[in-house]
Amino acid sequence: MSELDDMIKRLCPDGVEFVKLGEVMDISRGASPRPIYKYITEDKDGVNWIKIGDVENNAKYITSTKEKITKEGALKSRFLHKGDFILSNSMSFGRPYILAIDGCIHDGWISMSNFQNVVIPDFLYHILKSFNIQQYWRQRASSGTVSNLNADIVRNTEIPLPPLEIQAEIVRI
Repeated sequence: MSELDDMIKRLCPDGVEFVKLGEVMDISRGASPRPIYKYITEDKDGVNWIKIGDVENNAKYITSTKEKITKEGALKSRFLHKGDFILSNSMSFGRPYILAIDGCIHDGWISMSNFQNVVIPDFLYHILKSFNIQQYWRQRASSGTVSNLNADIVRNTEIPLPPLEIQAEIVRI
């Protein structure tokens, strides 16, 4: 049992509700306009184009991008807002990141949004990084040349969901 599991049990002695992620948030795969080179822009009014290469080692937040796409390209992608989460869906899949910027994600990401009334972002971050969730995703990711995490696997992932005040206490600890 992990430290997080112990903390939840201690703070919720009467038990805690488990919910599927897809029941408490929107989960979608990213999308890329094709061919992407036609939509890359250096215009200051371009939209942030969030790629795996924009992630700093051991980062929790994505704070900037190296490239932008046109507004037309953004309409063919998945636009997310500051505070939404993204997960890589292949290679080192399942690593959560919190967006500190607005931007579009390509099809190498899975987005998680519209959860803020139910789950505190820092609590969600700890849950998603937990051994239990990471192990669950490793076991279910499709095998082959490259393991892939898909939106349905993420939607069907069950997490403990204590009341918001307990989530806040866990984050504080």
